[in-house]
Amino acid sequence: MTQSNEVGRTRDAGWQIGVSKTLDHPVAEVWDFLTSPEGVAIWLGEGVTLPREPGTGYETAAGVRGETRSFRELDRLRLTWQPSGWSHDTTLQLTVTSAGEGRARLGVHQERLADAGERERQRAHWQDVVAGIVAALER
Repeated sequence: MTQSNEVGRTRDAGWQIGVSKTLDHPVAEVWDFLTSPEGVAIWLGEGVTLPREPGTGYETAAGVRGETRSFRELDRLRLTWQPSGWSHDTTLQLTVTSAGEGRARLGVHQERLADAGERERQRAHWQDVVAGIVAALER
């Protein structure tokens, strides 16, 4: 339920954004790439290994920090995500689901954003990230 007519604002999770893309690659291939060092560098940042155990913290070379909330193999991962300079953390979730034979849907969802402006900046950020993942998978 939305609090008002403001797009992207929810009662429970504040401002949120979702970006998704259907890829011509099977779920396992997309998942394996996302959780590989090359994939993690694209969506989370350089200089970090994806922590799989809930409660395990991370910090990228660029200063994005947080901790793993959940990690379900071949399905989804949730973590907190806070760039350096932000006064609050957000919740980031990546999902990979089947979109038919040999195809997968990659979803990126971020919630607990501060306001509409931050939501729009993050939409652009995650659209660029997804484009980078697509390009890397095509190589």
